[in-house]
Amino acid sequence: MRSIAKMAAVVGAAAMLVTAAHADVLNGAGATFPQPLYQKWFQEYKDKTGVEINYQGIGSGGGIKNITAHSVDFGASDAPMNDSELAQAPGIIHIPTVAGAVVIAYNNGIGPGIHLTGDVIADIFAGKIKNWDDPRITKLSPGTKFPSTAITPFHRSDGSGTTNIFTTYLSQVSSDWDGSVGHGKSVKWPIGFGGKGNPGVAALIQQTDGGIGYIELAYAVAHNISYAAVRNSKGNFIYPTVEATTIAAEGSTLPKDFRKVITNTSAPKGYPITGFTFLLVYQNGSKPDVKKFLNWMLTDGQSNVTGQDKDLLYAPLPDNVRKRAQAAVASMK
Repeated sequence: MRSIAKMAAVVGAAAMLVTAAHADVLNGAGATFPQPLYQKWFQEYKDKTGVEINYQGIGSGGGIKNITAHSVDFGASDAPMNDSELAQAPGIIHIPTVAGAVVIAYNNGIGPGIHLTGDVIADIFAGKIKNWDDPRITKLSPGTKFPSTAITPFHRSDGSGTTNIFTTYLSQVSSDWDGSVGHGKSVKWPIGFGGKGNPGVAALIQQTDGGIGYIELAYAVAHNISYAAVRNSKGNFIYPTVEATTIAAEGSTLPKDFRKVITNTSAPKGYPITGFTFLLVYQNGSKPDVKKFLNWMLTDGQSNVTGQDKDLLYAPLPDNVRKRAQAAVASMK
C-alpha cells in the first residue's frame, strides 16, 4: 500500500510539472506610465493562475509598434492609436486599465507646494521662462522664496504616451504651444534634454538642481521628487492625488472605442493632466489567456487598485467605463 501511495505521489508531482511546463507565457510591451501597477498585477495573476506575463516598459510608441508587428501578445499605450496607426493594424481594440496623473515634478530646493498654471508650464518647456525666480512663477505662490537657479526642462526621448498626455494638455491651454510644438507621442522640443521612460526622466530631475519634467505620479512619490499643484479649467489649483485623478476620470466621456485623451477636465476638483492608459489587443486571434487576464484585470485587478495596490497611486476605472471594457473583452474571439 505504501508503494502504491508513493507511486501515486510521484505521478501527481509529475503531472504538476507537466502542467507547469505547459502553462502559457504571455509577452507584452509598451507604456512605462502604468508599469509599476502592471508589474504588481502580473505577479498577482501568476500567483493565482500560474500564467507568466513578461512585460517590457519601452514606451507607448514601442508598444504600438510591437503589437502591430505581432511580436507581442499585447501592447500597452497611454496614447490611443490614431487612425493611421490603426489602418496598419486592423482589428486592434483598446481596453482601458486605469487612470493616472502626469505630474510636474521639479528639483529647486523649495520642496512641495508650488503652484503652476498651464500657460506658465508651456512657456517653461518652450524656453520662454528661464529661471525659477521669474515673476510669472513667483506670483503664483505668494510667500514662497524662489531661487534664481536656471530651469532645466527634461522630457521623454522615446515615443511616449505620457508625452502625448502632457503635450495634449499644453496644446489645450496654450495656443502658442499648440501652434508651434503641438502634441503627440514625440514632438520637436524647443529646449531641454531627454530621458528614456518615466524612470529616466525621474532620475534626471532628481540629479539636476533646477530640473523640471513630467512623470507619472507613482514615480515622483517613489523617488521623493516634489511636484506642483496645477490650476484646472475652473481656476482651482489641484494637487495630483488619486482622488483628484478619479474625479477627472469620472467626469470624462469616452467614445465607443475608448480612444480619447481626457486632459483639461471641467470637474472643479479634478486634476487637469490626467489620462487613461490602455492595453492593445486583437479582437480576433488573441491567445485565450489574454482574454482571461483582461477579465481578471477588470474585476479583481480593479478591486486591488483601491485595495492592496492603492499605494501605487492609480485610479480605478469608473464603473461605466469598466462595464463597457468588459463588453469589449467579451467580443474577443
